[in-house]
Amino acid sequence: MLVAGTASHVGKSTVAAGLCRLLADAGVEVAPYKAQNMSNNARAVSKSAGSMSREERPPTGTEPGFGEIGVSQYVQARAARVPAETDHNPVLLKPRGEGESQLVVNGEAVAHYAAGEYYEDHWHAAREAAVAAHRRLAGSVDVVVAEGAGSIAEINLHDRDLANVETARFADAEILLVADIERGGVFASLVGTLELLPADLRDRVVGAVITKFRGDVSLLDPGIDAFEERTGVPILGVVPYEDPGLPEEDSVALPAVEERAVHGADDGVPESLSVTVAVPRLPRISNATDLEPLAAEPGVRVAYVPLDDPLGTADAVVLPGTKNTVDDLLACREAGFDEALRRFSGPIVGLCGGYQLLGERIRNADIESARLDESEAGSDGAIVDAVGLLPVETTFDADKRVVATELRFDAALGGPLSDAEASDTDDDSLSLAGYEIHMGATRGLVDGLSTPFRDPQDGRSGAALGAARGDVLGTYLHGLFENGTARTRFIAAVRDHAGIDPTDLAMELNGTDRTSPYDRAADLLSAHVDLAPLGLPRSGISTGGRSGRR
Repeated sequence: MLVAGTASHVGKSTVAAGLCRLLADAGVEVAPYKAQNMSNNARAVSKSAGSMSREERPPTGTEPGFGEIGVSQYVQARAARVPAETDHNPVLLKPRGEGESQLVVNGEAVAHYAAGEYYEDHWHAAREAAVAAHRRLAGSVDVVVAEGAGSIAEINLHDRDLANVETARFADAEILLVADIERGGVFASLVGTLELLPADLRDRVVGAVITKFRGDVSLLDPGIDAFEERTGVPILGVVPYEDPGLPEEDSVALPAVEERAVHGADDGVPESLSVTVAVPRLPRISNATDLEPLAAEPGVRVAYVPLDDPLGTADAVVLPGTKNTVDDLLACREAGFDEALRRFSGPIVGLCGGYQLLGERIRNADIESARLDESEAGSDGAIVDAVGLLPVETTFDADKRVVATELRFDAALGGPLSDAEASDTDDDSLSLAGYEIHMGATRGLVDGLSTPFRDPQDGRSGAALGAARGDVLGTYLHGLFENGTARTRFIAAVRDHAGIDPTDLAMELNGTDRTSPYDRAADLLSAHVDLAPLGLPRSGISTGGRSGRR
């Protein structure tokens, strides 16, 4: 089944995740798949054994190694209750600005290419990898739920549309078309998409789903009747505008660089009991999903702020990852954000690229940046001063580290995770699970900071989390706030800084719904979509309906 869309950000990922959870809960073996993804929100997952050459395969009984996939396929694997692997997203493009993207195939970074160079010289090899990955998945499960990318009706790309057109053909897939009504023109989008599809794909469309609807669904009945009569394609459901809380696939949901947006403000908690975590809207932001566990916490607002924001209303700051640390550092300096950080008195956490930004300096900066003058490079490459809140320096090289790992936090490290009162354990050492995807190695600059650091090639679990000084913490660990204890400690430190009494908040939150986002996505489909025409194995699956329409 290919879940395709009339445009980007119409709800494909939510529909695919909901289908994965419904099928898994019905006892059906299901796997997610996206042939080609474009996103800087990536996860480190196990490499699929079949994607490695004989020479690359690890010895029997050892770990298979790790590679990168887009976050949506990681989420959908969780929904399907299967371990995520690189076959779920064999081709990943990670934009880095200036019209270039890093090409990742079977989890391994290949090189940076402009769009034209990728399609002319590397697309066919990427297609071969995608076909092979799908073949392996299809041979091991009952159903593959594939997600398309953007619009399936981009006629300028039909001869090289790997995630949509090619997937539908080589997977022999039926197509479920998804369109959102929020942006307006939903029926025009659906009709136009069907008109522009190649004939063989048009015949594969088994139905359509309208998402993000607000109001009385009966008002759509005349439009649905006219659409079905005109096209012969049934509308299988109208899904209300309810966010199940799944991580965002890419930066489409983030504000523009110069705008401000707040996530998590619709939880019903009064402003007087809420805290705001400011996140600088870096031009090349990546792995913004690291912040979503915070935004999902009642009483926590995650505010994406432009770089010229003075941080006056923030209770804490988290610096996210970045696809290009040096150029985003220069952008922070030009906007005065580095000075705003140095003046800020609350908790600060830097994640991956944000960690590198918080240090004293970056060496070999010319590896990352095309903005630096060649004259700035010495024998060790260009050196750029960073924000200076942590006594560390980062040195870039061409190697990239991708690994799922566990790092150790010791209370002696300090920083905003060391609040013992917020912890649910009396142990001074915490093992925190997550993943690393980064270039560059970081080391301490003063005596006594050797233990918070780790060899970037050391894959052993139990290595130290990062570096801290005062209320500032830096770490390479993506997924830090998915660890309940780390998240609880950090939020407790922020609330303490803001002067919020946790007892008052607990009384306000009594009875808050904590259903998992995977189950909420499944519930949206089962309640509002007729699944029977999809032809999927549906033992134990509710066939849903269109709010009484059928």
